[in-house]
Amino acid sequence: MAGFMRVQAMALPNTDERSYTVVDAGMRPVKPVEAFLAHLQRTSYSPNTVKGYAHDLKDLFWWLDETEKDWRALGLQDIGEWVGWLRTPVKYRGKGVAVLPRAAPSLRERSLERKLAAVSAFYDFQRRHDALVDLQMSRWVAGAGRGRFKPFLDHAMSGAVRREIRLRGVTRPAPKVIAREDIARVLAACGRHRDRLLIGTLFETGMRVGEVLGLRHSDLSISRQEVDIVPRENSNGARVKGQKARSVPVNAQLFTLYADYIDEECGSVDSDYVFVNLWGGRRGHPVTYSGVRDLVLRLRVLTGLENFTPHQLRHTYATELIRRGTDWAVVQRLMGHASIQTTLGIYGHLTAADARAALTDAGWFESAWPGTPTGEEGL
Repeated sequence: MAGFMRVQAMALPNTDERSYTVVDAGMRPVKPVEAFLAHLQRTSYSPNTVKGYAHDLKDLFWWLDETEKDWRALGLQDIGEWVGWLRTPVKYRGKGVAVLPRAAPSLRERSLERKLAAVSAFYDFQRRHDALVDLQMSRWVAGAGRGRFKPFLDHAMSGAVRREIRLRGVTRPAPKVIAREDIARVLAACGRHRDRLLIGTLFETGMRVGEVLGLRHSDLSISRQEVDIVPRENSNGARVKGQKARSVPVNAQLFTLYADYIDEECGSVDSDYVFVNLWGGRRGHPVTYSGVRDLVLRLRVLTGLENFTPHQLRHTYATELIRRGTDWAVVQRLMGHASIQTTLGIYGHLTAADARAALTDAGWFESAWPGTPTGEEGL
């Protein structure tokens, strides 16, 4: 079948982890994609990230196969044609059928933008290894201007910034947060100290699920009232994104939850991991991502919060820090973002309520417009 491509999972040697590649209709790996994905795996990208890149590149090589184009010879105009193909509903692709503008697109604009970023990274990698490849979908822009005045947040920029080709009119949705009363409902629904500590840690630190699952007891410092996030190999596949260590100050109440957990549930278990299986699975082994997913599903039923996710706790942590006036560079470090541009891209927005609160604090609504009649002379 022309154009048939699929993502194939692979077991990595000497580990329980998986990696991914793209194969054609004959189950043969697509070599340029395989080389790029192997590079990602060797440089400690998470299996889920590698899988995401594999699916995005599968779509590119599917289109290349259908159009009989050489991936080495693509230009920006070809990428535009590919984006148009992606927007076409799958059942009409490659059939010469005109699709009306009002027809629902196959993919959302944010998904298209993610695929463009994946292809850009793929070609950046290939240009370094293949002299025949010259497609460039990103450019590096200096972090500071040449003039006397420096741009906003120049102090937080490090070197140059890579700017990808982006689709016009695509806006990043506001991160989904959870109200404090709903967090209280989730904590109250946790029938075990371990689960309550896990949810509390996610909210109090803004950590990712993988970072929490990799915690060791030595990472919790009661004297400093901090939690250390340390990149290391974990038997449950948990990872610290970006492999960058950091420390997060926490409220003393978190250590009260930790003490309850140790005293009443975990004290007899010999494991370096903080979060371990106690009632299911192999006792004493670290909790896995699937274990957290099962917990979240139970909590949704118990609380009625059908859309609750652990990542909402991370977004809530960052959003509250920003609303309380925390410096952006501090938020970046606490969240473990690679650059302040990432932090600004996710949280650099104001809701109407935030804007009204800021204007009220500034006294904007306390006086009439210049030259406008007031009192009895008003309209």
